[in-house]
Amino acid sequence: MYNAHRGMVPAPNSRLTELLDQLRQEFESQSRSTGEFEHQFTGQLQEMEMIRQKVYQLEQTQVKMKQDYEAEIRMLRHELESRGVQTVSHIAPTAHTAPPGQPPQVGHGPSNLFSGIMANANQGGSGPGLAPPPPQDQQPPPHALQQPVAAAQPGQPLQSSFGGYPPGAAVTGYGGPPPPPTASPGPGKTRRAAPGPATPQPTQLAYPDPRASPQIRPTPPGTQATAPGRPDRPGNMLANWNPEDLPPSQKREGTDWYAVFNPEVQRVLDVELVHHLSHDSVVCCVRFSRDGKYLATGCNRSAQIFDVTTGQNVATLQDENVDKDGDLYIRSVCFSPDGKYLATGAEDKQIRVWDIASRTIKNIFTGHEQDIYSLDFAGNGRYIASGSGDKTVRLWDILDGKLVYTLSIEDGVTTVAMSPDGHYVAAGSLDKSVRVWDTTTGYLVERLENPDGHKDSVYSVAFAPNGRDLVSGSLDKTIKLWELTVPRGLHPHSGVKGGKCVRTFEGHKDFVLSVCLTPDGQWVMSGSKDRGVQFWDPVTGNAQMMLQGHKNSVISVAPAPTGNLFATGSGDMRARIWRYSNYTGR
Repeated sequence: MYNAHRGMVPAPNSRLTELLDQLRQEFESQSRSTGEFEHQFTGQLQEMEMIRQKVYQLEQTQVKMKQDYEAEIRMLRHELESRGVQTVSHIAPTAHTAPPGQPPQVGHGPSNLFSGIMANANQGGSGPGLAPPPPQDQQPPPHALQQPVAAAQPGQPLQSSFGGYPPGAAVTGYGGPPPPPTASPGPGKTRRAAPGPATPQPTQLAYPDPRASPQIRPTPPGTQATAPGRPDRPGNMLANWNPEDLPPSQKREGTDWYAVFNPEVQRVLDVELVHHLSHDSVVCCVRFSRDGKYLATGCNRSAQIFDVTTGQNVATLQDENVDKDGDLYIRSVCFSPDGKYLATGAEDKQIRVWDIASRTIKNIFTGHEQDIYSLDFAGNGRYIASGSGDKTVRLWDILDGKLVYTLSIEDGVTTVAMSPDGHYVAAGSLDKSVRVWDTTTGYLVERLENPDGHKDSVYSVAFAPNGRDLVSGSLDKTIKLWELTVPRGLHPHSGVKGGKCVRTFEGHKDFVLSVCLTPDGQWVMSGSKDRGVQFWDPVTGNAQMMLQGHKNSVISVAPAPTGNLFATGSGDMRARIWRYSNYTGR
């Protein structure tokens, strides 16, 4: 195009092309810069990934070295112990892990109850690692320490879903006489739980006067318990007797166990090992089925069920939905009376009720805020009592799958037991007390404590077969036999009664971790951190026998309903089934 004044000028299309070329060049320049940045970023990511992999490899190497080191230490310690040399552990577990074969560090307090006992799971000796509970500045109210489901009107019992039992109903309980033949685990061999109980019968005497009961014999006039250990005569301190110093008539020896019989009283018992049941972890609890055919044990992440006759493992119950990392100890196991279900209480605050035949979970009860340490079924099989470090005892209905009561106290609950008729639940606590509640109302009816009570935390309680006596074991190294004075037929607001301590058994050298009575009520059994199991005469308080059958704390002892059998579970990763019998003088 020609302009007379300006001459030739570029056409519009050529100017646009020039601008586009400039934009293309700038875009290509920016693209090259972006590519360089991406390349640098990719290189940095690769470098970070290499560093992460190296750190991970170093962590794995450190874990492997630690495991190898601890395994070697355990092997050396085991070899030393087999030669009779006491060992002391110098391995301090970290805050997040526990050495193999050792329960988690669960110390004193609401969330950690058992660290003092289990802090040295692979070493012997004594020495509490559990601090005493804090002083109680205030005494609890004389009654109703908890809020029941609904308020009771003065002079009337609380109508709850828990209730009592129909008059004349045949009920059995912990340590009671064996029930009629019931279904054992296996397909097609189940029996449905009885329907719900009838209206509470608060005026009905469940048991006669215990002094008239043949299950706990009255103390003969003038009978005195053997002194709990004098310098020249050990008395009930049977662990002080050297088996080599005793004649054959006062001892019994096996390949890796022995029993000592008190030389100061007449020997009337004998004992033998029936089965040795090895586990992969500490055995926290043992419990027989009500028909005596099976033994359940609780350990890390699983519960095991063994055939009592053969000693064979017939079931392993493990929740596969639980996180596989870390430890999860089963602290308590309990069969339903018909043998159809097994309840387990664990450190994840959950109660699982297993259908044994199908190996499936029937119920999961949640609500506890800390580890669950103890469970017990009611005699009718419908209700479960649980005790937790969250300072509560809770009653659960497995038929309706719901919570019935929450019974609160001032400190962590370590142990619970249901009376044989199901009317009462007892609990031991870190505050040194034993409490008993009426399950038909939720009211506290007994508080067993000083001046005759324990001087340290109570770790085990069990009802006698007559339902009116109770035994408790404590970190004060003693066992106590209580005669309950529950005011049956009276309104709870008549006041909390204090049961009478009728016997104190002294002789263990360390914490008493588990207590129970034989089904006939003739013997009190106890397991201790001193590795021993002792049989006590409830009338005289004398120790009859001390059994040394484990290499670590005896955490749990339990009687079988039949056959004079009992079981023990220990920190040495073993459970054992034993038989006691009348001594024939051989």
